[in-house]
Amino acid sequence: MTALKKLISAVPLILSLLLLTATAASAITKPGQRKARQPNHSLSRVELKEAEARLSEMGYGTGRTALIAFQKYEGRKVTGRMSREDFDLIMNATAPMPRDTGYKHVEVDLDRQVLLLTDSEGAVKKVLPVSTGSDKHYSQNGMSGRAYTPRGRFRIYAKLSGWKKSPLGLLYYPNYFSDGLAIHGNPSVPQSPQSHGCIRIPMSAAVEISRQLPVGTILLIYDKQAFVSARDWAAADKQ
Repeated sequence: MTALKKLISAVPLILSLLLLTATAASAITKPGQRKARQPNHSLSRVELKEAEARLSEMGYGTGRTALIAFQKYEGRKVTGRMSREDFDLIMNATAPMPRDTGYKHVEVDLDRQVLLLTDSEGAVKKVLPVSTGSDKHYSQNGMSGRAYTPRGRFRIYAKLSGWKKSPLGLLYYPNYFSDGLAIHGNPSVPQSPQSHGCIRIPMSAAVEISRQLPVGTILLIYDKQAFVSARDWAAADKQ
């Protein structure tokens, strides 16, 4: 066979190889091209700082605890990680509002699982994530009962500094409000109600909150079905 004939006979094979190569290249580049067209949902450092400043301005504080409190209050999935959607909501959100206004007190919203601390005018100054009674039966260390956080209006009647050992565990800076139940720091503040009835708050906030809750401070604990105002108590305190 002459060189010319060999070249002619090889043409179909060369064309087939070129076609396969082009098809494979197309299959590889197209997904990459589609991915490149997808929007970038990551947040810049500037945006993260803006979001943190806005959270602090609304009373949530800073750091992961602030974001968790915001996610709980707004009824979002609690992740502790800021998404683009979280950022947009934070930048357009309004500060939490208490159920009662006009006097200094603390509120615990059992549905949202948050604590709201107000100033003397009743404006929210601090928002914290909490974990309250699971409403389940428990049996522990010779004690049994229902893990229930009562609804209603209360006063802080006693408080301790540091750690306090109780039959059901350790309490950090407890602020007692009803039959041994207290607002206290705990290393574990789950996303859902998991306590024996106490109101758990993050360890990092326990000392500050204790300072803000002197004996006699009014505490309102409520859910969607039960709420009691304490404005008459506050009015009586001023007399």
